[in-house]
Amino acid sequence: MTRYPRDMTGYGNRMPQAAWPNGAKIAVQIVLNYEEGGENNILHGDAASEAFLSEITGAQPWPGQRHWNMETIYEYGSRAGFWRVHDLLKDLPVTVYGVATALARAPQQLAAMKAAGWEIASHGLKWVEHKDMDAEDERAQIREAIRLHTEVVGTPPRGWYTGRCSMNTVALAAEEGDFAYIADSYADDLPYWVEAGGKDQLIVPYTMDCNDMRFAIQAGFTDGQQFEGYLKDSFDMLYAEGVAGAPKMLSIGLHCRLAGRPGRALALKRALEHMAGHDGVWFATREEIADHWARVHPPVHIQRPSQMSRADFVAAYGGIFEHSPWIAEGAHGLELGPTHDNAAGVHNALARVFRSASEDQRLGVLRAHPDLAGKLAAAGRLTAESTAEQAGAGLDLLTDAERETFTDLNSRYTEKHGFPFIIAVKDNTKASILSAFQRRIDNDRATEFAEACRQVERIAELRLIEKFG
Repeated sequence: MTRYPRDMTGYGNRMPQAAWPNGAKIAVQIVLNYEEGGENNILHGDAASEAFLSEITGAQPWPGQRHWNMETIYEYGSRAGFWRVHDLLKDLPVTVYGVATALARAPQQLAAMKAAGWEIASHGLKWVEHKDMDAEDERAQIREAIRLHTEVVGTPPRGWYTGRCSMNTVALAAEEGDFAYIADSYADDLPYWVEAGGKDQLIVPYTMDCNDMRFAIQAGFTDGQQFEGYLKDSFDMLYAEGVAGAPKMLSIGLHCRLAGRPGRALALKRALEHMAGHDGVWFATREEIADHWARVHPPVHIQRPSQMSRADFVAAYGGIFEHSPWIAEGAHGLELGPTHDNAAGVHNALARVFRSASEDQRLGVLRAHPDLAGKLAAAGRLTAESTAEQAGAGLDLLTDAERETFTDLNSRYTEKHGFPFIIAVKDNTKASILSAFQRRIDNDRATEFAEACRQVERIAELRLIEKFG
């Protein structure tokens, strides 16, 4: 049994109604990353200097050495950039991603964050790479980050974002912290639940596009107008979706040493003024968004097809293709995952097995279908699904003349093609079924075999949509 762990579907075409407070059309969430003093530095016990997200093009770590230019760029963030951004945002709800060791080296900045009423979430113990870190070493760092954050800030963090994370980060953070949310994801415009660390964990996704980090990479922003324009366009698109009835969340990521530079700060100011000029904009911390989502959209537990045993999967879906459990048996052996835990996903898996089957096997599926309004229906010997489907189209209430017409068509069709006439009755009325019957009976067998197979797949699709609700 092969299983693919990534969820490539998410909410799909069943987007939840965010129901932001006061009917807001968009939630705007601003993050200020406070990393200065927590970056790679041999003073901090690291092996080399920092090389990430600075003004230095092509920066590389300097093993065993301090890097004066890099250090002073980071110091600009704490000495000047923070205060410029703080002055700009002090009256707005903001979430700080605070590296614990950086916060410990920033008492005045921390006091200013608290005076502004900002949420202070954890950004880990140090602003370093975790991808190659042993899981237990990373666990120890998460524990220490929570401990130090609580000691320095006065309260434990309710949010977590590592950023430079590993494949273990989310599970470890969920296990170690009592977090209202974890932000190590870029997968959606809305919060979503995952099972991690043995519990339901809310994910409030972050951003790398509406993020001033793009000033520090080659394929990024080169001037403030690009940043401003991109923020405005992102806001306008999401705002329009909210007006249309599907509100989302806009995340904006800032760094003291980047957005705190004068030309970028002014661009940010203009973008925020543009957003504030619209009605129905909810500026919120990530903590507020998480608490709202947990209250309005608590986790829902379903029996996931991709996690079912073979026996349970066949019991649940073995009858979707009429009297053909072998299709469900084959589907269970495919590479299923979270993206298949819905009607479309199960249908795709079942249909793949059906389409890949031999012509004789597919013919067997066609022949397993009953005649429309035929002898089995009259004798009450149809499956529950077929009985309900035929009744829904009124085929259980035929006049004597109509029944005689269907009986004649059934006999002629089956004699000519070698399988019963098949049509997705839920898509039709009694009149349109009869019309299709009369039109299709004269098709050649190959054309009709292909059409019957398409109809079988459609019947299966409709059954699954009803089953999933």
